[in-house]
Amino acid sequence: MATAAAKRYAKAIFELAQPADEMEAWSRRLASVAELFDDPHVAAVLRNPTIPADRRDALVASAPHVLDPEGTNLARLLIESDRIEEARAIEEEFERLADEAAGRVRATVTTATVATRLQQLRRRLAAT
Repeated sequence: MATAAAKRYAKAIFELAQPADEMEAWSRRLASVAELFDDPHVAAVLRNPTIPADRRDALVASAPHVLDPEGTNLARLLIESDRIEEARAIEEEFERLADEAAGRVRATVTTATVATRLQQLRRRLAAT
């Protein structure tokens, strides 16, 4: 469940991405930021108040292979506002908003037996 802060961040990003037709790009950025912050070693460094802010910022900036400039800016903002732990919830809330805007409904299929990938795909298609 997303916190009020995660919802605010996700809504702001959604409102930035939607008119620019950058929903997929922002979805990838948010996933990359959340994945980076989910790494326990990275999170430990970024949360450590004894490490100067400029050094923590440099860690994020030194990962251009992971984050593009907009993703780096978002990561820096989350670090500065002490919202590292909110990254995954922001991503999930953004995806919920994107699904809602596109008219998509997510569903979970439960079967008594293990379904093959083809069977799973057929069920998904039949549900739409």
